[in-house]
Amino acid sequence: MSLVVIGSVAFDAIETPFGKTDKIVGGAATYASLAASYFYDKVKIVAVVGDDFPTEEIADLNKHKINTEGLQVKQGEKSFFWAGKYHNDMNSRDTLVTDLNVLADFDPIIPASYQDCEFLMLGNLTPQVQQTVISRIKKRPKLIVLDTMNFWMDIALDDLLKTISMIDVLTINDAEARQLSGEYSLVKAARKILTMGPAYLIIKKGEHGALLFHEDKIFAAPALPLAEVFDPTGAGDTFAGGFIGYMAKVGTVNFNNMKNAIIFGSALASFCVEKFGTEKIRNLTQQEIASRVQEFVSLSRFEL
Repeated sequence: MSLVVIGSVAFDAIETPFGKTDKIVGGAATYASLAASYFYDKVKIVAVVGDDFPTEEIADLNKHKINTEGLQVKQGEKSFFWAGKYHNDMNSRDTLVTDLNVLADFDPIIPASYQDCEFLMLGNLTPQVQQTVISRIKKRPKLIVLDTMNFWMDIALDDLLKTISMIDVLTINDAEARQLSGEYSLVKAARKILTMGPAYLIIKKGEHGALLFHEDKIFAAPALPLAEVFDPTGAGDTFAGGFIGYMAKVGTVNFNNMKNAIIFGSALASFCVEKFGTEKIRNLTQQEIASRVQEFVSLSRFEL
């Protein structure tokens, strides 16, 4: 059984109040698969890059035991590139450049060796591509997690709603939950979104943590107060990867396991923002992760 991650493998150029980078490796599938690999050793990636993507970066994914058979390399074409500048609050940003390149006509090919997929992470891509992946996996996975964004709500809402009806867990931020539902109260928003198909909803609130909704149950996870946040790019993808990686590790889908998965995903995301790009999440130790998880536990543990 395996965990399949679909999304972008790309180049980013990032500027924050703490510094800036030239082209560095990013992309939703990169962050998510790296995070998941700390919990599960059968992570498989579906993505596309151009021939400008460094072979040593693919080798580094393989060092994390990430299977890259489903990573297409298009000769004579360029990889997806995004450049952005964050404001002082680090919650808002301006997109400076978006070059789709190979992502413009991405056709996700699912290798035969990926058909043992039991856990599927649909990273942020067009809803049509996400639907194609679901249809090409012959046996429905035990758990399908979908990450999306307001952009698709603006330009492809009908397709997005169809995709949402096909999955088990939807993960979006608070602004996106309000836009998708038309409700300002996040509790009311969650109730409406859960009628669209998913059994579980995760609403990410950045520096204020995350909320998990299932039927009439709610779990609120804290965010770890950090002295320095260098780069929030990829934090949401890292969170999602850590979340589904933990779920694949425990193997049983239920509300209690998802509560734990949110904490582990949050721990990985808290590492991600401490350096630019994927630098921090490439070389973590299990001890570092365990210590960080314990910090999350200590934040909200109390006795009456």
